[in-house]
Parts: sequence; structure tokens; C-alpha cells
Amino acid sequence: MSNEAPSWADQWGAGGIGAADDDDNKQPKSKKDGNSKKMADMKAAASAGLGKAKAAAVVGAQKVKSGTSVGIKWIKAQYQKRSSSSK
Repeated sequence: MSNEAPSWADQWGAGGIGAADDDDNKQPKSKKDGNSKKMADMKAAASAGLGKAKAAAVVGAQKVKSGTSVGIKWIKAQYQKRSSSSK
């Protein structure tokens, strides 16, 4: 039977080839504490980055709004020039 391929249950069932290992039980306590500190630092950095991204998005939206307003005014002016010259 060693020459045969593993069955579907062996590959995908609990404890098979594709089953996920439980790494939490294998790590010593000091590693877990270090990882939680790293995660806290990562979350703090992510929240700071999120604030920067939000500020950049607000500035970008304001630029789009003002650019659209200027563009619409320019189109109206061009239309008014044309319609007044054809009369």
C-alpha cells in the first residue's frame, strides 16, 4: 500500500497533508508575548497610515471638486461665446 497515492481523506481530512498546523501550541510563552507586541506596533503604524491616507483622500476629493467646478465654468463660458456670436 506504500506505492499507492494517499486517499482524498488522507490529503484533506483532519491531520492530513493539507491540514493546518496549530502553531500556537508549539511556541513558547516568550515568543507569543513578542508577537503580540509586534502586532500592537503594526496596528499603531497602520492606524497612523490610515489617518494619512484619509487626509490624502480628502485633499484629492477637494482638488477634483474644484477642478470640476472650473471645468464646468469654462464650458459654460465657451458655450456662451458661441451662442452670442451666432446671433
